[in-house]
Amino acid sequence: MIERIAYFDLAAQVRSIRGELDAAIARTLDKCTFCLGPDVEQFEKDFAKSCGVTHCIGFNSGTSALHVAMRLLNVGPGDEVITTPFTFVATSWAISYAGAKPVFVDIDDATCNLDPARIERAITPRTKAILPVHLYGLPFDLAAVSDICQRHHLPLVEDAAQAHAAVYQGRPAGSFGKMACFSFYPGKNLGACGEGGALVTQDAALAARARSLREHGSATRYYHDEIGYNYRMEGFQGAVLGVKLKYLEQWTRERRRVARSYRELLAGTPLQLPREPAGSQSAWHLYVVRHPRRDEIKKHLEARGIGCALHYPLPLHLQKAYAFLGHRPGDFPHAEKAAGECISLPIYPELTDAQVHRVAAAIKEFFAKRPASSG
Repeated sequence: MIERIAYFDLAAQVRSIRGELDAAIARTLDKCTFCLGPDVEQFEKDFAKSCGVTHCIGFNSGTSALHVAMRLLNVGPGDEVITTPFTFVATSWAISYAGAKPVFVDIDDATCNLDPARIERAITPRTKAILPVHLYGLPFDLAAVSDICQRHHLPLVEDAAQAHAAVYQGRPAGSFGKMACFSFYPGKNLGACGEGGALVTQDAALAARARSLREHGSATRYYHDEIGYNYRMEGFQGAVLGVKLKYLEQWTRERRRVARSYRELLAGTPLQLPREPAGSQSAWHLYVVRHPRRDEIKKHLEARGIGCALHYPLPLHLQKAYAFLGHRPGDFPHAEKAAGECISLPIYPELTDAQVHRVAAAIKEFFAKRPASSG
């Protein structure tokens, strides 16, 4: 029987560092520091350093971090925030939670990131911020977007939920905007044993307010300066992330190995392969290829014991939850096209060269059996 290739093998990662994780969790258990505490504080310091910023505030999820980012910018009813329609819905949730309107701008067909050439026509007097996503771990065009933000006096918030250790022009993703938000959902490149997130910034005042907002709007216990939230990171998650952060650089190198192998092995196939623009280094959170017959390819791979996934099959502007915005099919054609063509192949540090070759061979087999209709 052929061994199945998992789309994502989190168990393999846990096994490789199980002893360290057990010891870190045991220390937290012994100290009974379950909400925030020293493990979270140490992780915040270490993660801030890895991002090239001075402040990191840990949260119970990346969604919470994004929500607080909107609060820090005083985004509210009547305001608009420009973002992408092709991402996980948490990005736009944060805007909606603040009572503002997500204003979608179509993506670049080559990278699937927000297209800077389309942003300025979406700016209105109500625009309060720009919130692009480093999709799949590939930095968006930070130079172009930052220039637009500066010219229009708009803050840039980086949704870096998928971009741990991604690099743009020699600097870490997350170090360019007014602030950036990360997710530590278990499937992320740096994942907790449960939920977790962070907001990073160079601004001390924003950092102080973020710490207050995550803890019921309180800088001093039992004194509440504004309406806040229970968005604290758990002590266990700080301990786990502190262990895993030490391996992030190594794990990222392995993801880049897998991506290089796919690029070499799949060159010449009818697939549209992901690309890294000059000056960008993807974190390769996902390896996403495109083809109009995506669903058939997925079925073919799964029949051969190869896991795969779809990110994301329905763009945000066509989601039922956002029907009130009044968008229709065709409003953002590049996002809609990508949603119908994208398929995510297995990519994680523990994926072996032999497994990568097997995935590539199965894809080539698909096209060899369908030569007349594979373009």
